[in-house]
Amino acid sequence: MRTAYAVAFDESGRFLMVFNPKRNGWEMPGGHVEDGETSEQAAARETMEESGYEIEIVSTTDIGYCDVCAARIAGKTDKSCEMESRMFIDIPDQLSFDRAEYEDTVPWARRQLML
Repeated sequence: MRTAYAVAFDESGRFLMVFNPKRNGWEMPGGHVEDGETSEQAAARETMEESGYEIEIVSTTDIGYCDVCAARIAGKTDKSCEMESRMFIDIPDQLSFDRAEYEDTVPWARRQLML
């Protein structure tokens, strides 16, 4: 099953991450692409569910086992969220997934948004 996640930036150039208590680490919001959904739709839906943020996707890249979407944060809703979310300037130490992947995808997304 395909997965997708968003690297979403606010106006000040900080990026959004969510804390996954099951994996005890910070990660980009994302998850499985459901039937009939595009990777962009899945990344936007998962970002909303996990963080409460609405995003506008600018570009998508296939990194082999999943799609990564570069996005701008469009706003915050009042909906309840599945996870704690926070904005970061730098990649935090406590991660759910491999740091090397984020060291590639965060700068890629930043370039797509021309930040």
